[in-house]
Amino acid sequence: MTISYTLKVANSHFGGFSKLLFRWKGSIYKLLYKEFIVFVVLYAVLSLVYRRLLTEDQKRLYTKVAQYCNRSTDLIPMSFVLGFYVTLIVNRWWAQYTSIPLPDQLMCVISSNVHGKDERGRILRRTLIRYANLSAVLILRSVSTRVLKRFPTMDHVVEAGFMTQDERKKFESLHSDFNKYWIPCVWFTNLAAQARRDGRVRDDVALRLLMDELNLYRAKCSMLFHYDWISIPLVYTQVVTIAVYSFFAFCLIGRQFLEPLEPGQEGDLDMYVPLSTLLQFFFYAGWLKVAEQIINPFGEDDDDFETNKLIDRNLQVSLLSVDDMYQNLPPAGKDKYWNESTAQPPYTTATAAETLKPSFLGSTFDMR
Repeated sequence: MTISYTLKVANSHFGGFSKLLFRWKGSIYKLLYKEFIVFVVLYAVLSLVYRRLLTEDQKRLYTKVAQYCNRSTDLIPMSFVLGFYVTLIVNRWWAQYTSIPLPDQLMCVISSNVHGKDERGRILRRTLIRYANLSAVLILRSVSTRVLKRFPTMDHVVEAGFMTQDERKKFESLHSDFNKYWIPCVWFTNLAAQARRDGRVRDDVALRLLMDELNLYRAKCSMLFHYDWISIPLVYTQVVTIAVYSFFAFCLIGRQFLEPLEPGQEGDLDMYVPLSTLLQFFFYAGWLKVAEQIINPFGEDDDDFETNKLIDRNLQVSLLSVDDMYQNLPPAGKDKYWNESTAQPPYTTATAAETLKPSFLGSTFDMR
């Protein structure tokens, strides 16, 4: 499930972010600890070999190799390569979330423009919104492992109520070499046109509005398909991965403690635990793991999108909107501020201080 900590950072205060450092689920520690342990073990093994097993001549040779490796780390533009890559991944991640089809706008248009309180009108509205939800389920089955595990076959889609047996037969009789998530959208347009001919949709403007909203909905389904099809170029991912691993391969050798080459020469401080190198590994490798986790947010990682919950929510809300809420209005009457020229909602005691603040009229009003 998505890890949310929004309430924890609602207000800025001393040590606010530090409270988030001790959470495990969805944390960088959970993502990185295996690679971190491997790096520490390899570093410790090389350190022991250098300190205990090498002869003096071998140590001198190792020192030259280590100095060369340490200089080589400056030639790898880690911050630039990795920073640009992660920025690209994060932008793509958010764009994929905003491309998830939500029926909210479409269900409002259906509820207000497909008329009839009789059974036929109810069937029309529920079928139209069900076709929209079916299209979303079909595309999410194609891109989300969670949804595919929930609906592994079309039998499960039918059993869940998104599709009838007759619709399934019609769906499977239409042969195409490509993904057929768009078929329910075509059914929607044909049914909306039939509703217009039957007078359930009262004018062409309302029909146009229905079609426009459906096209926006279908476009989001299409974008999800294309995000799944067109990945970040593999060569870029390979370049970044090779850069990170080669950088820390050099660090394994180059950041070791080295004895002075000449007698009496002052050597570096012997830090048995290379704290700065470990922190650098934590930051750079952690950066790469962040990109690895969110490059495809339709998997089963801690922070991947809760697509199954979205399907549940969309179906329930959309059916409620087009069925139970159709022309089901509360009585209209005079509001609380009917006889007041300036409406002023009340404040609770906890927010009473805000009533004392004058409203902002512009920065020049404070000139003296």
